[in-house]
Amino acid sequence: MDSEPLIRIEKLAKIYRSGDNDLVIFRDLNLEVAAGEQVAIIGESGAGKSTLLHLISGLDTPTEGAIYYKHKNISGLPEPDLSAFRNREIGYVWQQHYLLPEFSARENVSMPLRIRGTNGAKASAEAMASLEEVGLESRAEHRAGELSGGEQQRIAIARALAASPSLLLADEPTGNLDERTGEMIFDLFEDLRRRRNLTTVLVTHNLQFARRCDRVLRLEGGALTCA
Repeated sequence: MDSEPLIRIEKLAKIYRSGDNDLVIFRDLNLEVAAGEQVAIIGESGAGKSTLLHLISGLDTPTEGAIYYKHKNISGLPEPDLSAFRNREIGYVWQQHYLLPEFSARENVSMPLRIRGTNGAKASAEAMASLEEVGLESRAEHRAGELSGGEQQRIAIARALAASPSLLLADEPTGNLDERTGEMIFDLFEDLRRRRNLTTVLVTHNLQFARRCDRVLRLEGGALTCA
Protein backbone atom coordinates (compact mmCIF):
# COMPACT_ATOMS: atom_id res chain seq x y z
CA MET A 1 0.00 0.00 0.00
CA ASP A 2 1.41 3.38 -0.98
CA SER A 3 1.60 6.21 1.57
CA GLU A 4 0.47 8.93 -0.84
CA PRO A 5 -3.30 9.44 -0.57
CA LEU A 6 -5.31 8.63 -3.65
CA ILE A 7 -8.27 10.57 -2.21
CA ARG A 8 -8.10 13.65 -0.01
CA ILE A 9 -11.26 15.35 1.22
CA GLU A 10 -11.03 18.74 2.92
CA LYS A 11 -13.75 20.55 4.87
CA LEU A 12 -16.50 18.84 2.91
CA ALA A 13 -20.10 19.91 3.44
CA LYS A 14 -23.33 18.68 1.92
CA ILE A 15 -26.39 20.72 2.82
CA TYR A 16 -29.82 20.44 1.23
CA ARG A 17 -31.55 23.81 1.34
CA SER A 18 -35.34 24.12 1.45
CA GLY A 19 -36.65 27.56 2.33
CA ASP A 20 -35.61 28.40 5.89
CA ASN A 21 -34.82 24.79 6.73
CA ASP A 22 -31.40 23.32 5.97
CA LEU A 23 -30.75 19.60 6.08
CA VAL A 24 -27.07 19.27 6.97
CA ILE A 25 -25.74 15.84 5.98
CA PHE A 26 -22.20 16.73 7.03
CA ARG A 27 -19.98 19.77 7.42
CA ASP A 28 -16.18 20.14 7.77
CA LEU A 29 -15.67 16.47 6.93
CA ASN A 30 -12.07 15.41 6.23
CA LEU A 31 -10.77 12.09 4.91
CA GLU A 32 -7.67 10.62 3.31
CA VAL A 33 -7.54 7.21 1.62
CA ALA A 34 -4.15 5.84 0.59
CA ALA A 35 -3.60 4.10 -2.72
CA GLY A 36 -4.25 0.39 -2.27
CA GLU A 37 -6.16 0.86 1.00
CA GLN A 38 -9.49 -0.78 1.79
CA VAL A 39 -11.71 1.41 3.98
CA ALA A 40 -15.11 0.45 5.39
CA ILE A 41 -17.66 3.11 6.31
CA ILE A 42 -20.40 2.18 8.75
CA GLY A 43 -23.20 4.17 10.37
CA GLU A 44 -26.94 4.40 10.84
CA SER A 45 -29.30 4.67 7.90
CA GLY A 46 -29.57 8.28 6.82
CA ALA A 47 -26.13 9.24 8.17
CA GLY A 48 -24.93 10.17 4.68
CA LYS A 49 -22.81 7.15 3.74
CA SER A 50 -24.21 6.82 0.22
CA THR A 51 -24.07 10.60 -0.22
CA LEU A 52 -20.37 10.51 0.60
CA LEU A 53 -19.74 7.86 -2.06
CA HIS A 54 -21.72 9.91 -4.59
CA LEU A 55 -19.54 12.93 -3.82
CA ILE A 56 -16.28 10.98 -4.08
CA SER A 57 -17.35 9.61 -7.47
CA GLY A 58 -18.56 12.95 -8.80
CA LEU A 59 -22.17 11.78 -9.02
CA ASP A 60 -23.06 14.65 -6.69
CA THR A 61 -21.43 18.00 -5.93
CA PRO A 62 -20.49 19.30 -2.46
CA THR A 63 -22.01 22.42 -0.97
CA GLU A 64 -18.58 23.39 0.36
CA GLY A 65 -15.09 21.93 0.49
CA ALA A 66 -12.94 20.03 -1.96
CA ILE A 67 -12.34 16.45 -3.09
CA TYR A 68 -8.90 15.73 -4.47
CA TYR A 69 -8.18 12.65 -6.55
CA LYS A 70 -4.48 12.20 -7.35
CA HIS A 71 -3.95 15.90 -6.45
CA LYS A 72 -6.72 17.04 -8.85
CA ASN A 73 -9.73 18.81 -7.39
CA ILE A 74 -12.70 17.03 -8.98
CA SER A 75 -15.41 18.89 -7.06
CA GLY A 76 -15.42 21.83 -9.46
CA LEU A 77 -15.14 19.96 -12.75
CA PRO A 78 -17.82 20.49 -15.43
CA GLU A 79 -20.09 17.50 -16.05
CA PRO A 80 -18.40 16.27 -19.28
CA ASP A 81 -15.06 16.11 -17.45
CA LEU A 82 -16.67 14.45 -14.44
CA SER A 83 -18.28 11.84 -16.68
CA ALA A 84 -14.92 11.07 -18.29
CA PHE A 85 -13.31 10.91 -14.84
CA ARG A 86 -15.90 8.41 -13.59
CA ASN A 87 -15.54 6.21 -16.65
CA ARG A 88 -11.74 6.25 -16.48
CA GLU A 89 -11.04 6.06 -12.74
CA ILE A 90 -14.08 4.80 -10.81
CA GLY A 91 -15.72 1.40 -10.53
CA TYR A 92 -19.06 1.43 -8.69
CA VAL A 93 -20.99 -1.50 -7.19
CA TRP A 94 -24.41 -0.84 -5.66
CA GLN A 95 -26.69 -2.94 -3.47
CA GLN A 96 -28.84 -3.42 -6.58
CA HIS A 97 -26.93 -4.84 -9.52
CA TYR A 98 -28.57 -2.54 -12.12
CA LEU A 99 -27.82 -4.94 -14.97
CA LEU A 100 -29.62 -4.23 -18.22
CA PRO A 101 -32.08 -7.15 -18.46
CA GLU A 102 -32.22 -7.22 -22.28
CA PHE A 103 -28.45 -7.67 -22.58
CA SER A 104 -26.23 -10.66 -21.91
CA ALA A 105 -23.69 -10.73 -19.07
CA ARG A 106 -20.90 -10.06 -21.58
CA GLU A 107 -22.76 -7.10 -23.08
CA ASN A 108 -23.46 -5.64 -19.63
CA VAL A 109 -19.80 -5.91 -18.63
CA SER A 110 -18.58 -4.37 -21.89
CA MET A 111 -20.87 -1.31 -21.52
CA PRO A 112 -18.34 1.00 -19.72
CA LEU A 113 -15.76 0.11 -22.37
CA ARG A 114 -18.14 0.89 -25.21
CA ILE A 115 -19.00 4.23 -23.57
CA ARG A 116 -15.27 4.95 -23.42
CA GLY A 117 -15.06 4.37 -27.17
CA THR A 118 -13.44 0.93 -27.19
CA ASN A 119 -14.33 -0.92 -30.39
CA GLY A 120 -16.75 -3.83 -30.21
CA ALA A 121 -14.32 -6.73 -30.55
CA LYS A 122 -11.84 -5.32 -28.03
CA ALA A 123 -14.61 -4.43 -25.56
CA SER A 124 -16.03 -7.93 -25.86
CA ALA A 125 -12.62 -9.54 -25.28
CA GLU A 126 -11.92 -7.37 -22.23
CA ALA A 127 -15.40 -8.08 -20.87
CA MET A 128 -14.72 -11.81 -21.16
CA ALA A 129 -11.43 -11.39 -19.28
CA SER A 130 -13.30 -9.55 -16.52
CA LEU A 131 -15.94 -12.30 -16.38
CA GLU A 132 -13.15 -14.87 -16.03
CA GLU A 133 -11.81 -12.92 -13.07
CA VAL A 134 -15.10 -13.36 -11.21
CA GLY A 135 -15.49 -16.97 -12.35
CA LEU A 136 -18.49 -16.45 -14.66
CA GLU A 137 -17.11 -16.80 -18.18
CA SER A 138 -19.46 -19.76 -18.68
CA ARG A 139 -22.45 -17.46 -18.11
CA ALA A 140 -21.32 -14.80 -20.58
CA GLU A 141 -24.27 -15.19 -22.95
CA HIS A 142 -26.96 -15.51 -20.27
CA ARG A 143 -29.27 -12.58 -19.61
CA ALA A 144 -29.57 -11.02 -16.15
CA GLY A 145 -32.90 -12.71 -15.36
CA GLU A 146 -31.33 -16.13 -15.93
CA LEU A 147 -28.73 -15.59 -13.22
CA SER A 148 -28.92 -16.05 -9.44
CA GLY A 149 -28.61 -13.07 -7.11
CA GLY A 150 -24.99 -13.88 -6.34
CA GLU A 151 -24.17 -14.30 -10.02
CA GLN A 152 -25.84 -10.98 -10.84
CA GLN A 153 -23.70 -9.21 -8.24
CA ARG A 154 -20.54 -10.87 -9.55
CA ILE A 155 -21.46 -9.64 -13.04
CA ALA A 156 -21.91 -6.15 -11.57
CA ILE A 157 -18.43 -6.40 -10.03
CA ALA A 158 -16.98 -7.54 -13.37
CA ARG A 159 -18.66 -4.54 -15.04
CA ALA A 160 -17.24 -2.18 -12.41
CA LEU A 161 -13.71 -3.51 -13.00
CA ALA A 162 -13.82 -3.97 -16.79
CA ALA A 163 -12.37 -0.52 -17.48
CA SER A 164 -9.51 -1.08 -14.97
CA PRO A 165 -10.41 1.69 -12.49
CA SER A 166 -8.03 2.85 -9.75
CA LEU A 167 -10.83 3.21 -7.20
CA LEU A 168 -13.71 0.87 -6.40
CA LEU A 169 -16.70 2.27 -4.51
CA ALA A 170 -19.17 -0.26 -3.12
CA ASP A 171 -22.48 0.69 -1.49
CA GLU A 172 -23.89 -2.23 0.53
CA PRO A 173 -22.77 -4.76 -2.13
CA THR A 174 -23.89 -7.74 -0.01
CA GLY A 175 -27.06 -6.13 1.39
CA ASN A 176 -29.49 -8.12 -0.79
CA LEU A 177 -27.71 -11.45 -0.48
CA ASP A 178 -27.98 -14.33 1.97
CA GLU A 179 -25.13 -14.83 4.45
CA ARG A 180 -23.25 -17.50 2.48
CA THR A 181 -23.49 -15.66 -0.84
CA GLY A 182 -22.54 -12.39 0.84
CA GLU A 183 -19.42 -14.07 2.25
CA MET A 184 -18.48 -15.29 -1.22
CA ILE A 185 -18.92 -11.81 -2.68
CA PHE A 186 -16.77 -10.23 0.02
CA ASP A 187 -14.08 -12.88 -0.49
CA LEU A 188 -14.14 -11.93 -4.18
CA PHE A 189 -13.71 -8.24 -3.30
CA GLU A 190 -10.66 -9.06 -1.19
CA ASP A 191 -9.14 -11.30 -3.86
CA LEU A 192 -9.62 -8.70 -6.61
CA ARG A 193 -8.26 -5.96 -4.36
CA ARG A 194 -5.05 -7.92 -3.73
CA ARG A 195 -4.53 -8.89 -7.36
CA ARG A 196 -5.19 -5.41 -8.73
CA ASN A 197 -3.83 -3.35 -5.80
CA LEU A 198 -7.22 -1.69 -5.92
CA THR A 199 -8.22 1.15 -3.60
CA THR A 200 -11.64 0.37 -2.14
CA VAL A 201 -14.16 2.39 -0.13
CA LEU A 202 -16.97 0.15 1.08
CA VAL A 203 -20.22 1.12 2.78
CA THR A 204 -21.66 -1.76 4.78
CA HIS A 205 -23.88 -2.59 7.74
CA ASN A 206 -22.05 -5.91 8.13
CA LEU A 207 -19.53 -5.36 10.95
CA GLN A 208 -17.87 -8.71 10.28
CA PHE A 209 -17.01 -7.64 6.73
CA ALA A 210 -16.07 -4.12 7.86
CA ARG A 211 -13.49 -5.44 10.33
CA ARG A 212 -11.71 -7.31 7.54
CA CYS A 213 -10.82 -3.96 5.93
CA ASP A 214 -7.70 -1.92 6.69
CA ARG A 215 -9.73 0.74 8.48
CA VAL A 216 -13.29 1.07 9.75
CA LEU A 217 -14.77 4.57 9.96
CA ARG A 218 -18.13 5.47 11.50
CA LEU A 219 -20.15 8.31 9.94
CA GLU A 220 -22.28 9.82 12.68
CA GLY A 221 -23.50 13.33 13.32
CA GLY A 222 -21.83 14.53 10.15
CA ALA A 223 -18.34 13.39 11.24
CA LEU A 224 -16.09 10.42 10.51
CA THR A 225 -14.46 8.69 13.46
CA CYS A 226 -12.43 5.49 13.83
CA ALA A 227 -14.70 2.60 14.80
